[in-house]
Amino acid sequence: MIIGIGGCSNSGKSALAEKIDNFFNVRKVKVLCQDDFVKRRDFLTEINGHIDWELPSTIKFDEYLNAVKKAAEKNDLVICEGLFAFWFDELNELYNKKIFLKLDKKTFFERKQKDLRWGKEPDWYIEHIRQSYLKYGQLNLPKENTLFIDASKNIDFDEVINFIGLKL
Repeated sequence: MIIGIGGCSNSGKSALAEKIDNFFNVRKVKVLCQDDFVKRRDFLTEINGHIDWELPSTIKFDEYLNAVKKAAEKNDLVICEGLFAFWFDELNELYNKKIFLKLDKKTFFERKQKDLRWGKEPDWYIEHIRQSYLKYGQLNLPKENTLFIDASKNIDFDEVINFIGLKL
């Protein structure tokens, strides 16, 4: 089974993927984070002198797609998570289930301003991240086999596990 998890920055995609991985620890599970497939900095564009990580072109897509296919051959469950989880048609065709984490603008800004993993981001760049999400991170696919979660609230993990439907 291949699951896509998408949503904006700081919506909890990685944390949810890790929690699902831990829950199914008796099975063979592989989590593939798109952030691990980002091109080198010298191949990325800039916006106002700031590296622009917020474009689908930042992802080494062919390498990512091949990793997903290989992982699917060797594992019971493959979790693909990232901002652009639903941007690439070839990847969308592989998903058995989709989880979309919705996050309102206010909560996004509050979380992003506290996120110091890459240093303090200027407000204009935080707005750019949000606009890129609105442009490239939306779920524009058929909605069947999709779970929508309000990521500004506590996630009902039992609902997630029931949605996945995979037995231990």
